[in-house]
Amino acid sequence: MRLRLLPRSLAARTAWVLLAGLALVQVAGLTIHALDRLDLQRLAQARDIAVRVMGLYRAVILTPAADRDAMLHDMEMPPGLTATLSPGPPQFARFEPVGQPLQRLLRVNMNLSPVPAGMRPREIEFSRDPADGRVTVAMRTPDGSWLAVTTAIGGLRPWHSGGFLLAFLLMTAAAAALTIWAVRRLTAPVRILALAAESLGRDVNAPPLPESGPTEIATAAAAFNTMAARIRRFVQDRTEMLTAIGHDLRTPITRLKLRAEFMEDEEQRRKMLNDLEELEAMVSATLAFGRDAKTTEPVSALDLPELLRTVLDEAGDARPDSADRLSYAGPNQLTVRARPLALKRVFVNLIANAISYGGSARVRLEPPVDGAVSVFVEDDGPGIPPEHLDRVFEPFHRVEGSRNRETGGVGLGLPIARNILRAHGGDVTLANRPMGGVRAHVLLPA
Repeated sequence: MRLRLLPRSLAARTAWVLLAGLALVQVAGLTIHALDRLDLQRLAQARDIAVRVMGLYRAVILTPAADRDAMLHDMEMPPGLTATLSPGPPQFARFEPVGQPLQRLLRVNMNLSPVPAGMRPREIEFSRDPADGRVTVAMRTPDGSWLAVTTAIGGLRPWHSGGFLLAFLLMTAAAAALTIWAVRRLTAPVRILALAAESLGRDVNAPPLPESGPTEIATAAAAFNTMAARIRRFVQDRTEMLTAIGHDLRTPITRLKLRAEFMEDEEQRRKMLNDLEELEAMVSATLAFGRDAKTTEPVSALDLPELLRTVLDEAGDARPDSADRLSYAGPNQLTVRARPLALKRVFVNLIANAISYGGSARVRLEPPVDGAVSVFVEDDGPGIPPEHLDRVFEPFHRVEGSRNRETGGVGLGLPIARNILRAHGGDVTLANRPMGGVRAHVLLPA
C-alpha cells in the first residue's frame, strides 16, 4: 500500500502546500535572524573584552612600576575577570588559539581605546582555555613587562528569550490559521458546485447556483446552470412527449373496445378486450409517470414507522386473505425528512409486489447506521432469476414465469420507486433470500 503524502481534498492539498511554504519561509527567516544575532553578540563580546582589557592596561601603565602589583591586588575586578603582571610572556600550555574573527574584532576595538600612541602595547597575544572558554589577552608594556588579562565569555544565544520564541510560534500559528481559513474560503465554491451536481442528480428542478464570486467561479456556475437548464428541458420534453402519446392513444383504444364488442366470435372478442385492457393499463401508467415527473412535493419531517404501519394496514384491508401474513418489526418512532406521498408510493408498490408474488410482506426497519436508514421488505415467493434482479428497474421490463402480467402491473412500479428514492438521496435493490423469496432493501438518508 503506497503512502499518500498529499491529502485527497483540494482544500487540504492547497493548505498543505501553502503551510509547507510558510514553514520554509519561517525557518529561513528564523535562521537568518539567529545568525545575525550571533554576529551582533560576537561583536558586543569583543567590544566588552577590549574595553575591560584596555581599561586595565591604561590603569597599569599610568601606575609606577613598583606599585603595579599592589594596585592590581587591591583593585576590585568584575566577576570572571583576573589580571596578572609578569616579567616575561605568559605560558599558554593548555590554551588554544583564539579564532581569527574574534582576534580581528579584539584588535579593532583595542585600537579604538583612548590610550596614547606612545603607551600602546608593543605585542599582543590571544588564547582561549578549552575547559571553560575563558579568553586571555597578554600585552607587553613599553617597559617590557607583560600584563595578562583573563575574562570569561558568556555563551552565545541566538534567541532573545523564551518569550521571543513563544511570540514567533504564536505568529506562525496565526498565519497558519489565516491560511487555512483563506483556503477554505477560496475552495468553498468548489464544494458548493459538487453539492449542486449531487442535488441535480437527485432532482432536476434543484435551484440554480449563484453566479457570483471570482471570474472563474462565476463562469463555472453559469456553465453549470446552463447545463442544468438543458437537462431540465430534455426531461420535460421527454415527459411531455410520453404523456402526449399516452393521452392520444386513449381515443383509438376506446374505439377498438367498441368495435370488439360487436365481434361475433366470443373467444376472439375476449382476447381482444384483454389485450386492449392491458394496453390501456400501460397508457394509464405512462400518464401517471408523466404526472409524477411534473409534481414537486415539498420535503417535510416524516415518522417512518407510522408510514410503514399505515401502508401495511391499508394493504391488509385491501387484501383480507393476506392480512395475517403482513408484519412490521423495528422502532416505534424514527423521523426522516422526505416527500410523504412519494415515499408512501414506494412502499405501497414494494409491499403490493411482495403480497402479489410472494403471498406475504414482512417489513423490517433498522436504526440509522452511518447516516442511512435501511428498510427491508421480504416475501416468501419463488424469487427472481438473478439476471433479472437489476433489469426489473428498467421501465416496462417484466419477469416471465410466476410473475406474469395477470398478477401485476405493466412494469413501471419499480422504476418509479427507484427514481423517487434516488431523488431522496437513497436507493432500492432486490436480492433473493437463501430460504426463498425476495428481499427489497430500501436505503434512505437519516
